[in-house]
Amino acid sequence: MKEKLILHIIPPIIAVVASFIVGGIFIFAVGQSPFHIYGIMFSGALGSAYGWGQIIFKMTPLIFTGLAVAFAFRGGLFNIGAEGQLYIGAMLTTIAGYYLRSLPGVILVPLCVLAGFIGGAIWASLPAILKARLGVHEVINTIMMNFIAYALVNYFLVNHFSVPETVHTPEISTNAYLPRLSLIIPAFASSPANFSFLLALVALYLFWYIIFKTRLGYEIRAVGLNKDASRYAGISVPRITFLALSIAGGFAGLVGTNFVMGYKHYFEEGFSLGVGFMGIAVALLGQNHPAGILLASFLFGVLSHGGLVINTYIPKELVDILQAIVIIFMVVFDTVLRDLITAKRKRLARGDGVS
Repeated sequence: MKEKLILHIIPPIIAVVASFIVGGIFIFAVGQSPFHIYGIMFSGALGSAYGWGQIIFKMTPLIFTGLAVAFAFRGGLFNIGAEGQLYIGAMLTTIAGYYLRSLPGVILVPLCVLAGFIGGAIWASLPAILKARLGVHEVINTIMMNFIAYALVNYFLVNHFSVPETVHTPEISTNAYLPRLSLIIPAFASSPANFSFLLALVALYLFWYIIFKTRLGYEIRAVGLNKDASRYAGISVPRITFLALSIAGGFAGLVGTNFVMGYKHYFEEGFSLGVGFMGIAVALLGQNHPAGILLASFLFGVLSHGGLVINTYIPKELVDILQAIVIIFMVVFDTVLRDLITAKRKRLARGDGVS
């Protein structure tokens, strides 16, 4: 239990602290005081209701893509395709919200959410089938599916579904809008934070419930730990591979609820800004656990909005560097700690053998 706690808690903490130290060196190198800049960044991000609203808005898609990566990873799969999955999901959310506009909101909103989930799941199911049936590596497949998703969606957008002379679709029905969080928290009135954040919290709970409280989750974790042992135990590895990656894609497909249903109310080319790839960082820093993903997405939300606050003092690229350093240190410290614990176990085993 102690070793498990060390592996899950210590590496993220060390990675974050070390990255801020290294980031401080970069800040000092451009002629600014790290303490002054960090103070401005955190006070600007956390010191007002507007800042909190921006953080919530920015962390919402990171929760979805973090879950998309983590759910697959629990099954021993590396999902690099969240960017393409969210693109397909967001477009299907838009199509549902636009063409089913005659439906009342109580029906249309769930249908749009479901359309996004199904779109992401279907897109992820294609590499899942190749992995489950043919053993083709999911990393290659999911990366390539990103490019195909971009091409298909952008072709459809530009040639069939865009407002003339723009790169976005017509607006969805007002019945498909998600309310702003200011409806229940008036202090968020000037921020784009919306009810998709509540959906993200529900998704975190569903992730936890499926993975840790259901038979399917047990089988996913078993396959992720040891495919051969799972196969001998009677678990269908191809079935679990297909389900794990498909459900993961569904989580990514929900990203569109934040932008399409809760913010702009239309699909726009390039709207994701790489949030699918940032999900890898969120899942890694969050140790593929829903609680960790929530905290990691909050950290990156703070860095993202804080980077805009300090943009007049230092180049925003330094904040991007800081985010990258967090992940590099996370991988390094996680690997080092695992190696140390493994070496300790071997020493104890040899000691027990001698005695």
